[in-house]
Amino acid sequence: MQMVKKIFIVLFVIWFGILLFMPKQELYYKLEQELAKEGIKINESQIEESLFSLTLKNADLYVKGIKIATVERVTLLTLLFYSKVELKELMLDDSLKHMAPQRIEDALLTYTLLSPVKLSIYAEGSFGTLKGDADLKERKVHLDFVEEKEIGVIKPMLKKGETGWYYETSF
Repeated sequence: MQMVKKIFIVLFVIWFGILLFMPKQELYYKLEQELAKEGIKINESQIEESLFSLTLKNADLYVKGIKIATVERVTLLTLLFYSKVELKELMLDDSLKHMAPQRIEDALLTYTLLSPVKLSIYAEGSFGTLKGDADLKERKVHLDFVEEKEIGVIKPMLKKGETGWYYETSF
């Protein structure tokens, strides 16, 4: 029994050491390089690194040179087997207000190794609250509107289901 206990302690120390000394900023810069290949650029004013996470403040999102959105704060957290991206105060550019909700107060994307092909999505904004997931294997996104508020702008893109409005697309 002592041997098992020692093995778990060693594994925990190794796991904690990897998280503590992980080059978070360098991983973020690598992510920026990969996004640049697709024409996506993130312009942040400040980067803060903490024990397990990386926070970007006042980030502007550009797609093919056109400003799409501004995010007050983006927090990237990874525990190796569980990762999440949290967005606070996402404002879409005024030119897109006829196509999508202009303001998202909170958005949360989570990924876990227990479900390696699913990405969970949760968001609150001027449209209400939505929950959903992205299936990475089948390349589909399904979003259920749990609580609708101002969905008039996006209503033509939504479908009516048994539990309410939902959005579904493939990528």
